[in-house]
Amino acid sequence: MILVTGAAGFIGSAVVWSLNQRGVTDLILADSFGKTEKWKNLRGLKFKEFVDRGDLFNALEDAEWAREIKAVVHMGACADTTQTDVDFLMTWNYEYSRILCEWSLANNARFIYASSAAVYGDGALGFSDKDELTPKLRPLNAYGFSKWLFDMWVLEHKLQDKVAGLRFFNVFGPNEYHKARMASVILHAYPQVRDTNKVRLFESHRPDFKHGEQRRDFIHIAEVLTGIKFLLDKPNVNGIFNLGTGTPHTYNQLAENVFKALGKQTNIEYFPMPDDLQSRYQYETCADMTKFYAAGLPKFTDRFGEFVQSYVRDYMDKDSRYLADV
Repeated sequence: MILVTGAAGFIGSAVVWSLNQRGVTDLILADSFGKTEKWKNLRGLKFKEFVDRGDLFNALEDAEWAREIKAVVHMGACADTTQTDVDFLMTWNYEYSRILCEWSLANNARFIYASSAAVYGDGALGFSDKDELTPKLRPLNAYGFSKWLFDMWVLEHKLQDKVAGLRFFNVFGPNEYHKARMASVILHAYPQVRDTNKVRLFESHRPDFKHGEQRRDFIHIAEVLTGIKFLLDKPNVNGIFNLGTGTPHTYNQLAENVFKALGKQTNIEYFPMPDDLQSRYQYETCADMTKFYAAGLPKFTDRFGEFVQSYVRDYMDKDSRYLADV
């Protein structure tokens, strides 16, 4: 039995789909839907029970299935990097994670959780996931702070040899459609290119980066699932790991691949970045994957262009837009 939190979200639902692909259906899913359409991510997936995230801890105390849980894949969190309600972030990204981690350890369940590359702030200290660097990191926003704080809790309680954390870099792919502003630039670029033959990208506000040359370590959901599967199959591999590709690409390159997928000429227009983002914007991210590869994760090859074009052609440009539909 595996518990997946954030199970209706982007990465969580992809984890459920991936487990189903392996024949695993003894799953407990925890999440809340609100007024979003992320419920669509669960169509066609198989699981044993769905629990509202607010009721999860009571269920873990009372439900018979709780005793059967052997692993917890904790993807549940507020992933809005613009969220300014710090108390809200502390409740769902820190306290919730801490309580669930303590329950997992007390019940001998494998605990895998989602951290974030947002902990690295402006990248001035690099992107190494060495434990000794973590206390020195200075996130740029409250979301990154909440993720950093839980990483620090893990380290301060010397749990890095008992649990596994994943600092996701810029994940993209099917099942992210409900994320609105927080969805990948690819998802936002597609309708622009399709309908107007043009895409708009942020201008750069730093002299060392030309417009559109801001770089991100974009990682496709399939590669993320490879990392999570590795940790589920290797319960003795623990620690806080980066999960990116180690190869950054520019937003210009991203746009070019969207145009290419649709058979159109590249046409990019740049516009000023909103004032509220300028001081909290990461201009470059690049995962140092040394630690995870040393633990045995197979090395990723650079398939960025292939993944972007496939996402556009095989999902966004067709009616079958969810992992479970293809």
